[in-house]
Amino acid sequence: MTAILSAVLPVACIVAIGFFVEKTLHLDRASLSRLTLFVFSPALVADAIYRMPLTAENAAGLFLGFTLVYLLLCLLSWGLGRLLKFPPVVQKSVVATTSFPNTGNMGLSVTFFAFGEAGLDRAVVVLIICSILVFSTGPAILKGGGFANAIRFTLKLPLIWAMLSGFLLRLLPFDLPFKLDEGLHVLAQGTIPMALLLLGMEVASAKVQLTLYEGAASLLRLLGGAMVAYIVATALGLTGLDWQVLILQSSMPAAVSSFLMVNEFGGDGVRTARVVMVSTLMAFVTLPLVLWVIS
Repeated sequence: MTAILSAVLPVACIVAIGFFVEKTLHLDRASLSRLTLFVFSPALVADAIYRMPLTAENAAGLFLGFTLVYLLLCLLSWGLGRLLKFPPVVQKSVVATTSFPNTGNMGLSVTFFAFGEAGLDRAVVVLIICSILVFSTGPAILKGGGFANAIRFTLKLPLIWAMLSGFLLRLLPFDLPFKLDEGLHVLAQGTIPMALLLLGMEVASAKVQLTLYEGAASLLRLLGGAMVAYIVATALGLTGLDWQVLILQSSMPAAVSSFLMVNEFGGDGVRTARVVMVSTLMAFVTLPLVLWVIS
């Protein structure tokens, strides 16, 4: 419970600040959203890839495992949306909140408190894989307009080039001069607080209403992600911390990035913001259950 409180309460506080900022300052949310998606997020991805350990020993199984979990959740949420005859904008939101887990600020914190440094190393690998998958395929899924057009659109995003830049920086035989890597790190640190502030601002601008949709979508993300990851990790023969971390990271609430991407590329931003918040609160109950099962 201490690990979950340590991860959720700071998030809730920043979201609350964003709520009051919107109520008092009335800033331009669209411009702030684009700034976060096209500037801060690429810096975060490049910095994470440049700094974090990514060894072949644990990367291969985690890469394959999380990729399969991500694809299965995309198909599951898309199928449910079609079955329930959701409008296109709502269906896109279901796919985003179900398939984009918060493997960053919440996932890393919970994993560290649960499994220590060794678990944290694996959680970072999952974070990088998640960033690559979400930021490369997410816009294509939400934007629509045909596969070829979607891929061309995705390749124009700075996030793709940020990933490549991060990998290239890792290959350099020397450290960046003039503390340029520190500048990149400072810019990357603005991503999470800006994204959380935007989430609070979006909630403040809408009529807060908890319906069956928010509860069901949150359970689909939290418990659906856990069950799919459990099946995939077991089927792939993952063991030990690799098995545990893949399941735990897949059990996280909906990521703030799902709200940002829906807000930018298509979907119901208000519903998405509510699911992000509700799933984060519901994680108080579901994450201890998941930890008990995998431990």
